[in-house]
Amino acid sequence: MIVAVIVSAALSVLVLVLALVLPAITSPTVPFGVRVPAGHAHDPAVTQQTRLYRRRVLAGGIAAAGGCVALFGVTGETVLLPVSVLVLLGLWYGCFFLANHEIRAAKAAGGWYEGLRQRITVDTGLRTDPPRFPWLWLTPALVITVATVVVGVILYPSMPAVLPVHHGAHGSPDRQAAKSVGTAFSLVFVQIGMTALLGGIATAIVHRSRPDIDPAHPRSSARWHRRYMALAAKTLLGLVAMIDLGMLGSSLLMWTGTVTSWAPLVVVLPILAAVVVAIVVLARNNRVRDEEEPDTGLTHRDDDKYWRGGLFYVNRDDHALMVPRRFGVGWTLNFGNPRAAMLLAAVAALIGLVITLRFTG
Repeated sequence: MIVAVIVSAALSVLVLVLALVLPAITSPTVPFGVRVPAGHAHDPAVTQQTRLYRRRVLAGGIAAAGGCVALFGVTGETVLLPVSVLVLLGLWYGCFFLANHEIRAAKAAGGWYEGLRQRITVDTGLRTDPPRFPWLWLTPALVITVATVVVGVILYPSMPAVLPVHHGAHGSPDRQAAKSVGTAFSLVFVQIGMTALLGGIATAIVHRSRPDIDPAHPRSSARWHRRYMALAAKTLLGLVAMIDLGMLGSSLLMWTGTVTSWAPLVVVLPILAAVVVAIVVLARNNRVRDEEEPDTGLTHRDDDKYWRGGLFYVNRDDHALMVPRRFGVGWTLNFGNPRAAMLLAAVAALIGLVITLRFTG
């Protein structure tokens, strides 16, 4: 139970800190997902909404954590602890949506784009001289997956007839299944699926994403985009290696029948550590660095109509599979691209496969 409390508290703190710092690391020309000219990036409306957003997030986070802790103290149900993280995520989006709505209204009322020269800038060099995919960074994930398979094959004859396929908050098995190749190697399928999925996303970032190049400083923003793409791909491949490591640890617990209170940490700690590192690395490099390039006098095209709620990009005329996030770090899917639906279907299929293999044995 102590482990569940610690993990839930760590996740809540991570979400809350991320929510509070995101306005500071997001590009100033897209505050809360709203495209604004550089001259209005620090408009009083933007400054006020940023201040209100942080106050709301902080108050909501404290209230959500306090409410879930109180319910946990009354009921003793550990399932209420991760619920606090979900509640906090919902409050976070609510605060974001309020700020997004108010800045959009101020932008429309003030005519912020009137008289400006709007342009779209592209980097043709991404097709004629594309960046290289960091294949070497994929090696750790592949090595860990192969090692898991080898260890599993060696231990399979001596595995218990009934395998624990899930551990509760106390570390004790609360779900079991008869030994079979499907149940014993279910987490290996997770490793293979996650490696293929995140490796594919990293490939899409490098070769199938559309850069958001600033028309006012095209050269410096294009150079930054290339560096950021390579960094993001390496970060994703490092993350999948840590996920595979967690799956290896969980598989060893299942194969040996080990019962311990720290069982949940075997999976959670490597993944949580990798997520924190990934967020920090991407956040520190999330803005274009000033390289003293002369301003061209051009500005981004006002493309808010393609962003639903400031977070979801839907543009059927854009052939890119992924685009830079408006609010946050990294990339998001173009939900107007049919391949995005295929990718989401692959994620759903992976989840369904895991459930089928682990919980129907």
